[in-house]
Amino acid sequence: MSLGDALHTRAAPRVVILGGGFSGAIAALHLARGATVPVDIDIVEPRPLLGGGVAYSTPDPQHRINVPAARMSAFSADMGHFDRWLRRSGVLAMDPQALVKGGHIFSSRLEFGRYLDGLLREQAAADGPAHIRHVQRRATSITPIPRDAPPGQSFGYAVALDNGARLVADRVIIATSHPPPSPPPALLHALGDDPRLIANPWAPGALDALAPEARVLVMGSGLTMADILATLSAAGHKGPITVFSRRGLTPRGHALDATELVGDFASRPATTALALLRRVRATVASAEAEGKVWQAVLDAVRRDARAVWQALPLAQQRTLLRHLRPFWDAHRYRIAPQPEATIHELEARGQLAILAASLADIRADANGVHATLRPRRGGPALTRTVDAVVVATGPAHDHLIDAVPALAPLVTAGRLRPDALGLGIAVDGQSRVIDVRGMPDETLWVAGPLARATFGELMGLPQVLIHAEEVARSVALRLPGQTTPEPAKKGVRHRVSA
Repeated sequence: MSLGDALHTRAAPRVVILGGGFSGAIAALHLARGATVPVDIDIVEPRPLLGGGVAYSTPDPQHRINVPAARMSAFSADMGHFDRWLRRSGVLAMDPQALVKGGHIFSSRLEFGRYLDGLLREQAAADGPAHIRHVQRRATSITPIPRDAPPGQSFGYAVALDNGARLVADRVIIATSHPPPSPPPALLHALGDDPRLIANPWAPGALDALAPEARVLVMGSGLTMADILATLSAAGHKGPITVFSRRGLTPRGHALDATELVGDFASRPATTALALLRRVRATVASAEAEGKVWQAVLDAVRRDARAVWQALPLAQQRTLLRHLRPFWDAHRYRIAPQPEATIHELEARGQLAILAASLADIRADANGVHATLRPRRGGPALTRTVDAVVVATGPAHDHLIDAVPALAPLVTAGRLRPDALGLGIAVDGQSRVIDVRGMPDETLWVAGPLARATFGELMGLPQVLIHAEEVARSVALRLPGQTTPEPAKKGVRHRVSA
C-alpha cells in the first residue's frame, strides 16, 4: 500500500499523528514496525516530504546537518544507518563539500528529510498489519468526542482539516514542528510590516530580495544565524553584516576525532543548577589535564541529560533555564564545519561583526533602519544603519500552544495544559498528556520537543529519536490485542535504499 491510498474499509484503531516532521515521522515508522495487530496511522502534515519539518525541508544546499551523518539515524540501535544511505545514494558525487576532514559527512539537511521520507514510504509499502497514510493537509482543530465514563476521558477525537474533511481518531500523537521566531515587540512596533524586517528567515526565499551590497543586521547568534550567513555568502553577498545577541555566544565547533565520552553525570546527579555547573566544569578541567576535549564531557552530559534534568527540583530547573541555557545551547548544538568556516572567512575579511549587546532603540526612515545597541559589558552605545533586519532568535517555543490553533479545543476542554516551565505541553514520564486535573490521558501523547519540560534534552539527536521510539512503543502496547514486540537489538541492520 502507498501513502497516497484512499480511505480503506478495514476495521482498525486509528492513530492520528499531528505533524510529520522528524518526531512525527519516527513515531509513525516505529509504531508501524512494532504493531502486531491492524492499526491505521494517519500523519497530518501539509508538506510533501514526510520527516522534513522545518529543519529538514529547507531546499538551500548551504543548510547542513549540524552533526556528522554517522550520528544521525531513524534507528537508535543502528546509528550508522543514514551514513550508509548517503554513501550509497550518490549524494557525495553531487555534493563533494559534504565530505570533511576525517571522512565525516555533513550533508544538506534536505538529504536527511529525503532519507526519512523514503523510509516511511518503504514501510507503507511493506506487508504488515499497519497502514500508513500521509494526509497532506493542515489540522485546524482536535476536538474530544466525549463518552459517559470515566469522567473526563474521551471516546476519541475529531480532527478537522483545512479542506473541510474530518478524521476520527482513537488516539492522537502531537508532534508539531518548531514555531517561527517571535520578534521582540519593540521591533514589531518600529517596523511592523516593513519589508526590511525579515521576521521568519525560514520562509522560502526570505533572503532572496536582499541586494548584494545590503547592510544587514541579524538579531540572534545561534544556528539560525549560521544558516543565514551561509546562504548570504553562497549568494555572493558583499555588504557588511552585524550579528548581535545578549551574550554574543555562537555555536561551538565539533571535535570529530573524539569518540570516548568523559564523565558520569547520572550517578548521584546534582540537585541544584550550581552544583551541576561546578561538576561539569570540574570534569572539563580534569579532561583537559589529560589531553581530552571539552566536547567529550558535554556529550556525556547530553547522554545523561534525562537523569540530570529529572533530578533537579522545579525551582532549580527554572534557574538552569534562566542562567545556563544559553551556554548549554552554544556548546551542545554545534555548528557544521562548512558554515563554521564561512563565519571565520567573513570575520577575517572584516565583513562580519558579532556583538554581545541588546537592542536599545530602533527606528526606520527612507535612508534605512537605524538601530542602537547597548553593549553587554558597558561602554558607549553602538549605532548601525542597515537595509535589512533578520530575526534569528530561534523557535518561539514559549508560544507554541498558541501557535498551533488545532490544540485550542483540547485546552478549552481541560484535556491539555502548558507545562510549568513554559517549554511546551505537560506530560508524564511516558509522554502521556496530563490534563487540568493532573491525570495522564491514555489516548493523547506528545512526541518531540513539546515534552522537554518532563524529559529535558529533547531538541537534538539522538534524544529526540529515542523519545519518539519510546512513544511509538507505548502507543503500540495499548492497541487492542497487541502482543509485546521483540525489542530491537543493537547492531541490527536495516535495508538501505538509495
